[in-house]
Amino acid sequence: MEHGAWSLEQKSTTFDFSMHHKKSFLSRFFTFTLIAIIGLAAPWAAGAQSGETNEASGQRVYVCNQGEATLSVIDVESLEVVDHIDLQELGFSENAKPHHTVAEPDGSHWYVTLIGENRVLKFNRDNELVGKAKMEVPGLISLHPTRDWLMVGRSMSAVNPPQSIGVIDRSDMQVKKTVETFFARPHAIATTPDGKWTLVGSLAANQILSINNESGETHLYRSEGKTHVYVDFEISPDGNTMVATGQMSAKALVFDISDPSSLKLTDSIEVNAQPWHPVYSADGKQVYFGNKTAHSVTALNMKDRKVEGVVEGEGIAQPHGSALSVDGKYVFISNNNRKGTFKGGQTPEDDDPNGTVTVINTKTHKIEKVIEVEAYPSGIGTRARW
Repeated sequence: MEHGAWSLEQKSTTFDFSMHHKKSFLSRFFTFTLIAIIGLAAPWAAGAQSGETNEASGQRVYVCNQGEATLSVIDVESLEVVDHIDLQELGFSENAKPHHTVAEPDGSHWYVTLIGENRVLKFNRDNELVGKAKMEVPGLISLHPTRDWLMVGRSMSAVNPPQSIGVIDRSDMQVKKTVETFFARPHAIATTPDGKWTLVGSLAANQILSINNESGETHLYRSEGKTHVYVDFEISPDGNTMVATGQMSAKALVFDISDPSSLKLTDSIEVNAQPWHPVYSADGKQVYFGNKTAHSVTALNMKDRKVEGVVEGEGIAQPHGSALSVDGKYVFISNNNRKGTFKGGQTPEDDDPNGTVTVINTKTHKIEKVIEVEAYPSGIGTRARW
């Protein structure tokens, strides 16, 4: 199944080696040595000539099954679930509600928020629980690129969450401080690539707070009109642009944040209903996100600031979270599937149908695989790109 026409540049690398034959013993020795080296390098050379890389080797995508108090771990190379974590076996309740995840750039540790347990957990590469922090209704999380900090917003599902975000030391999982936002329901959160600023958006009003992470100074952006309900933010690799998704307005809002103390709205792009978690490609050319009630995935061309492609098809059912493979080949989209739009291997009697993670090839614009996970997959995460 193919829809739309978004594409990425494909790079190819060639491997070329030659040497002059000499009859001396020393030359023959070097000849045999180099042949052996080339033989060992042959698999790499073949991959390079075909444009393939092993950048995604060992990369994992972590999936929050919010309806089951479990986590699924997907291997990016095999596109298979390689581990399953039952939070009840770790002492948490069936109402733990894992919500969002992110991993260290080297994959050494990863973090998950539990709305129902008021906890943020830390796991190691082997998916062993190694730390936890207490924080009221934690929601989305952002990894600070230069400091040992985890920036944590509040859950969308909380009735009256605190008007603040939390800052957790990742090494010992202690809450370092809370930062007041002065507006209700802080949810969307992102940190600039240089680590100097964190931006937080309100679900209740068109307000965004820019927080200077060094000085503590804050600056408030506000706009009039219909409330967008900022679901999440994503900042471009160069740190100059931020995309915000508006649940109620069905818009992708593009901000100039070259000066984070003075945000400027530069584009408002009409998209399908309820755009959710955005993710930038590593080259800054595309942004991808699911559209929850439209059962579709949108790709934005960030040069033209237009919708470049829309994907619909098997497995895309209330899309929620998004993550990219480090080589840019795949975008992974989690799907709540709360209404049973995707049937999979389930029976009609299932009260809480399984969700999915759809794997979309960013070059061919095809759904390459539908990975069935457990009930109500919400946020997903992988290695931070810093």
